[in-house]
Amino acid sequence: MAGTIVDFFGYRAEDDSDAALSAVAKSLCPFIHDTCSKTLGRDGSYSGVCAVKQISSDQRVICCPIRLYADDYRILHIIARKTFGVELGLYSGRAAVEKAKAENGAVAVFGHRWGGELRLPKRNGVGNYFADWVLARLDDEGHLVEFTSIEVQTIDTTGNYRASRSALIDGRRIEKSTVGLNWENVSKRIIPQLVYKGQVLQREPLCRSGLWFVTPESVYSRIIDRLGGDENMAFGYAPQPGALHFLRYDYDEAATMPLGVPTALKVIGDSCTTVEQVQAAFSRVRLPEAGVYGKALQEALYG
Repeated sequence: MAGTIVDFFGYRAEDDSDAALSAVAKSLCPFIHDTCSKTLGRDGSYSGVCAVKQISSDQRVICCPIRLYADDYRILHIIARKTFGVELGLYSGRAAVEKAKAENGAVAVFGHRWGGELRLPKRNGVGNYFADWVLARLDDEGHLVEFTSIEVQTIDTTGNYRASRSALIDGRRIEKSTVGLNWENVSKRIIPQLVYKGQVLQREPLCRSGLWFVTPESVYSRIIDRLGGDENMAFGYAPQPGALHFLRYDYDEAATMPLGVPTALKVIGDSCTTVEQVQAAFSRVRLPEAGVYGKALQEALYG
């Protein structure tokens, strides 16, 4: 595999503006207005890699979930409005209680750099599960009346992007490296996790709209393929306990951005199904032809 970095410390690889160069020099992530949260191995240097693309494709694939928090976590405001049906201020954790009393309601946010992740009950007494985000609507007296949970998933990389990264640091040059995309790992890990967390939330009286899953369009497409394709799925459900909302959030390809400004993102689609439908689709996924193990063994043994 071979690929390149296309989004580096928040800016397009070809962006040589003062803002883009300053972000590299300071290891700054423009989306959280702080140091990049991803480090590289033993040397502790900051990755800065937001998105990559394969040489064989023009598709830019986001590999850092922080990239989805552009425009001051706009995606949280979108989901809060879609879930609760009203425009309310979003505040970090307990700070939302007093804000709700002063503003006739508010949304308490628990998650990355807001109010800390909420830990879910252990499964069979082993391991810990965390919610990426929880949005909780409070009424005008600060009482909890409803909540929803959000999972965010981008893509893991394979290989090594150090050559591409070094070239961007040294003269903003675009060079290929061995970076690839670990599609299979994402599908294997995220589907059981969504089903489990969706089932946990289904038993929560105050979670009336289900679980939100935010991901780039490219990752969503691979997950749906793993579930057998659109024809093996059932979408169109209304928000309900046990619902799974697939919110695709990706680059706005129609937007023309000047140098020094990160590429805009937008909602690509919003499809709603249920935990049961995903679980059933995963179980009835199309199988390969019979005898594939035997054929592989025959080939390996006898050529």
